[in-house]
Amino acid sequence: MRLLLLGGTSFVGRALAQEALDRGHEVELFSRGRTGADLFPGVVRHVGDRGEAGTAGDYAALAGGSWDAVADVSAYVPRHVREAADVLGTSTGRCLFISTGSVYDRARAAEPMTEDAARLPAEHATEQVTPTTYGPLKVACEDETWSRYGDRAVVVRPGVVAGPYDPTDRFTWWVRRAARGGRLALAGRPEQPVQVVDSRDLARLCVTLLEDGGTGTYNAVGPAEPVTLAGVVAACAEAAGTRVEVVEVDPSAVEPALPLVVPDAGHDVMFRRSAARARAAGLTATPLVQTAADVLAWDRGRGEPPLSVGISDEQESRLLG
Repeated sequence: MRLLLLGGTSFVGRALAQEALDRGHEVELFSRGRTGADLFPGVVRHVGDRGEAGTAGDYAALAGGSWDAVADVSAYVPRHVREAADVLGTSTGRCLFISTGSVYDRARAAEPMTEDAARLPAEHATEQVTPTTYGPLKVACEDETWSRYGDRAVVVRPGVVAGPYDPTDRFTWWVRRAARGGRLALAGRPEQPVQVVDSRDLARLCVTLLEDGGTGTYNAVGPAEPVTLAGVVAACAEAAGTRVEVVEVDPSAVEPALPLVVPDAGHDVMFRRSAARARAAGLTATPLVQTAADVLAWDRGRGEPPLSVGISDEQESRLLG
């Protein structure tokens, strides 16, 4: 398979590119060329830009190309999908779009949340990606994908993605904190459900769907067995070989909230999505302890730089009294 990745040098795209290469596929990348230049030597790179808000992208480097499939991991607004499709035209067979579980309207969802659950209204009036507009913009991207590619399209909706090279720090924060051991201030409900999917499991699913010609929509969530917030802490501690004493503290005392913590039980449905369809299509399930161990090794290998989420040691000491 000759596969074009729209974005492929950061986290999910990186995992997808590696998985496709490992399976012997021919991979080409489209990106701005600003990061990951040392990755995947020998892979053809097309340099372009999807454009800032309200500014047309530059896809000229793709003109005249031909691919069996395209995987779009970097479209956040419907213009991205539309402009890429205008250039690609009929030069690609299938299109896989990486969406998000944030497209769902939790207020109208039942548990477990399947791919048929109601989505939020599509957003077309802005290209400013914020916590409020992110989901609705991805809804619009999904609609554009189906409109342009029809039965050649497949949409994957990941949950929180975890693994090495994660730029969001959401899972990494828990891994690093549990690795220190001792008393841990849990500013959240220990019983809160949590779903994270290993980036490599997500990549395997995507490549399998393209290989098998799958269409439709798939919830890519994990791990295989339900896990709670307290379970995440336990898995991270086990991976690090440490002992952690969980101390429940008032979540309202922490602003912003700790990563993976939802505001209240009314949001739990977002971490109770059904992966049955994705599992049947080939979604694998790396044990959470293994994901945590791999993240820990990667984080230590890069020197444990400051994280963008979570609380400081000083803040936690105050919470613990």
